[in-house]
Amino acid sequence: MVEIQVLSDLEVLSLKAAEIFVGLSRRCIARKKKFMVAASGGSTPRRLYALLGSDLYNAQVDWRYIHFFWADERFVSFFYADSNYRLLHDNLLSRISIPQENIHPVRTDLPTPQVSARNYEEDIKKSFGLSEFSLPQFDLILLGIGEDGHTASIFPDSEVLRETEHLAAPVMDMKHMHYRITLTLPVINHAEKVIFLVSGKNKAAVVEKVVIERDRSLPASLINPEKGELIFLIDKEAALHLKNI
Repeated sequence: MVEIQVLSDLEVLSLKAAEIFVGLSRRCIARKKKFMVAASGGSTPRRLYALLGSDLYNAQVDWRYIHFFWADERFVSFFYADSNYRLLHDNLLSRISIPQENIHPVRTDLPTPQVSARNYEEDIKKSFGLSEFSLPQFDLILLGIGEDGHTASIFPDSEVLRETEHLAAPVMDMKHMHYRITLTLPVINHAEKVIFLVSGKNKAAVVEKVVIERDRSLPASLINPEKGELIFLIDKEAALHLKNI
């Protein structure tokens, strides 16, 4: 199931995402006493994280049962400005009462990106209680879309597009020449709900290619949960080329 919502601006988009987060977390906690989330970095979700950590939403979520993972991470220190862990920590995790064991960052203090990816994969397997060759089912994965059509750290023409064995993999970001660690496509497409948060007129062209044309040369177009729901939350500027939506 695919749902497309065009919102007036980033603030309204973020409020809608926060409402979905709160409602879904309550349903999952009522059903199984856990809510498993994979968060993304970038400028667009920052406002969502700040809202969830604010007085408006903080008390509406039972953080004892929320588990945070990361859809992707740069292989840099947590203190680095572009660290996705730091983004979530500064805007949300530092503002809520959540058990430390519920936070599952990608370890970037390990010797190599390859070791980091394997360590993260083992953490996911343990946290989900996975048997061999099975996939985790995240309750929610938050994603963005890059101007080049990448999502998480899955870039066009990347080898990780063909990865079917591992849950997480190291990726070289050729534009910035540093490594990242990303969840793989099979993991993302096994989620119960995937939400793309997309904002800004610089994303209008790629949004058209992903949402309307479903250009399969772009990794974001390959996100289509097998049994779950895919939601696009797009502000008016990013939806400039979307007609009749």
